[in-house]
Amino acid sequence: MNIPVKHTLLSFVLAFSLFASSFAQGNSAKAPAKNWYQLDKAHDNYYGISLEKAYQLVKGKKSKQVIVAVLDNGIDTLHEDLKNILWHNPKEIPGNGVDDDHNGYVDDIYGWNFIGGKDGRNVEKDSDEGARTYHRLKAKYGPVVPDPATAKTPEEKTEIELYRKVKAKIEGEQISEVDLFLFKRIYTNMVKSDSILQEAMGKKIFTGKEADAYSPTRPDVVKAKTIFVGFLQSNNALSQTNKEYMEGFKEYLNGEQNKVDAKTKVPEDYRREIVKDNEFDINDRFYGNNDVMTAAPSHGTHTSGIIAASRNNGKGMDGIADNVKIMMVRMLADADEHDKDVALAIRYAVDNGAQIISMSFGKYFSPQKKWVDEAIQYAESKEVLLVHASGNDAKNIDSADHYPTPVFENGRGVANNFIDVGASSDEKIPEKYTNIKGDIASFSNYGKKSVDVFAPGVGIYSTVPGNDYTSYDGTSMAGPVVAGVAALLLEYYPNLSARQLKYVIEKSAVPLREKVKRPGSTEEVPLSDLSKTGGVVNAYEAMKLAATIKGERNNLPVITPKIIPGKKR
Repeated sequence: MNIPVKHTLLSFVLAFSLFASSFAQGNSAKAPAKNWYQLDKAHDNYYGISLEKAYQLVKGKKSKQVIVAVLDNGIDTLHEDLKNILWHNPKEIPGNGVDDDHNGYVDDIYGWNFIGGKDGRNVEKDSDEGARTYHRLKAKYGPVVPDPATAKTPEEKTEIELYRKVKAKIEGEQISEVDLFLFKRIYTNMVKSDSILQEAMGKKIFTGKEADAYSPTRPDVVKAKTIFVGFLQSNNALSQTNKEYMEGFKEYLNGEQNKVDAKTKVPEDYRREIVKDNEFDINDRFYGNNDVMTAAPSHGTHTSGIIAASRNNGKGMDGIADNVKIMMVRMLADADEHDKDVALAIRYAVDNGAQIISMSFGKYFSPQKKWVDEAIQYAESKEVLLVHASGNDAKNIDSADHYPTPVFENGRGVANNFIDVGASSDEKIPEKYTNIKGDIASFSNYGKKSVDVFAPGVGIYSTVPGNDYTSYDGTSMAGPVVAGVAALLLEYYPNLSARQLKYVIEKSAVPLREKVKRPGSTEEVPLSDLSKTGGVVNAYEAMKLAATIKGERNNLPVITPKIIPGKKR
């Protein structure tokens, strides 16, 4: 959630607007149709994925169950719309405290939690990868970045280059202490104004539009309205509720404070205290616990529902794919993920039968990229498709790093089993943090070379903990839409390889209007300038194309993994 804006008071409006829309999980949205993203442009007048038309193509055709691994922050295993679609490890006896299938993970019934401790504790909060890497390499090399020419090995040269990048970011892209102080003053005034308006209007929660329409007479309430409404207007956020806006504002300030702290304070090592593995040894891999539910995993619960929530059961919403089991692999807390956990989560999913892996996470530094690259290659060797969310900072990731990526370190090749997904929208679904309406989400990362396809990612209605449902925004939602379409295709055409699934999804993507707004700006460009395909995923078109492809999954060679067997702990 990094904002590429040099902060001043004048730039704060833009910075906060971008930040607020950069949440992976977003906030509640009131879309005209809750399932708009599944609808069809010709029939329903929404830029959805034409899901029902796709089902009509395979009506009466028998499907084959598909396992989709969701790498995320956990899942509500008791949710009414998810409990029937959860993967259960067929070789593990629940609750007996024994590693029945001898895979190194005890009682991994629904999947595994790589950021948990053997004592049952779980990592809920973590730090930014940039801060972690900066202080680790500063302790190793000192305050001055060495000349890469002095490196003794290629690995050391790569590390020195990483230190140069992360040092420039940590020391050069932080808000000034003065500006941060002033922003905190603004926040304090906003909190006070919000409280006064709540009392005067007799509402705990109200939208900016409601506050704008309110006509107070008391001087203190008039002043509160002027401050609060004026600030929302300046950020084009009158459609937001006071609760949403103030939560976003607070989160923004906390993030900026963390950036200031990152330069001088070594981040707390939350993970080591709980997990107790050697984070810098990829072969020390039998750690964690089987708690994939943890506290309240809204993000993972939401992404899982998009893919496969029980269909046609009269509850909440319908997932995209109708014959899927969701395997949860927890490796994400409230901050940046760790490369070791990402790599081992991918390997765990592959080894336990996942055919598609949904990855709604990302960061801008990857110190152990080699491990993740090798895990992606391993997945490719086993014909497992990886679907990744491109990120929510309105960046061109052709030039800005965003990990994981299918491009391997040091020019060692590109994975053919990896789809990077940007977020699309619909002109009838206004985004909450900007006055830009259109077919591409204003917060989405993009890239003519790096983003493969776009998919609906604004106002996406799905499951959240406690048998509840809500709408979130983000490429975190767009990625699972593509994962769900991929699973649906594989159900009915099970011999398609990962490479073929990628081809079908991308080749069948449909164009939108002639030009769209480039995320983060008002410039209008062809969609082909923002992604490889210049289109949005479409289940109907993909299903039609899949029917013409001869599957090759059964004719592929078996490739063994490169990982060295580690000692079980």
